[in-house]
Amino acid sequence: PPELSILNNCSPSQLEGLCSFLQLSTCPEPVLVRFCRWLLALSPDLSYSSAATLAQQLFLRRVLSLAQPPSRHLMAALTSFCSKYSHPLCRVLVAAVLQEPGEGAEQTKLMCELVEECLEPHSVQLLLSQILEVPLSEKLLPVLQAVLVRQVREVLPAELLDLLVLTLCQQAPAFATSLSFAQLVTAVLTVYQSQV
Repeated sequence: PPELSILNNCSPSQLEGLCSFLQLSTCPEPVLVRFCRWLLALSPDLSYSSAATLAQQLFLRRVLSLAQPPSRHLMAALTSFCSKYSHPLCRVLVAAVLQEPGEGAEQTKLMCELVEECLEPHSVQLLLSQILEVPLSEKLLPVLQAVLVRQVREVLPAELLDLLVLTLCQQAPAFATSLSFAQLVTAVLTVYQSQV
């Protein structure tokens, strides 16, 4: 709809107010899918800050409150948004999930799915750098594994690989009995044998 062009003229705080007024954070998921598809057709593209604000308003509450696998509508909306705005989505959503205490099994699965299916290569690298900024936990190990599987097709920058290896070495004692950690180390040694 032509009315959506207003999104390009809003400051982040105005956009937040508009999202709140339209109740986008709680709108039904089929409406969310339609709204995200409209965003793809928007010209010019949203600025980074506007896309980050929308990512926060549209998805953050929904993702953090997941207690069961995301619906196909939520996945469709995320995939759609990710196809054009993966960097801001990654910056907002992943940071919040990483800071969330507790196991967060559904959030972990969702992050793995985003890595495997949706994120662009540079966003996968951003996600990896975000993960390496926080202490590793069991819930993050499957996400790191998904990143490595995805990175087999891409070249991992040397500084990120160095940081990954250093992090794994430093935190190894805390995961002495973790099968997931052992699998992760094996994957790193297999994929990056010459560099390691």
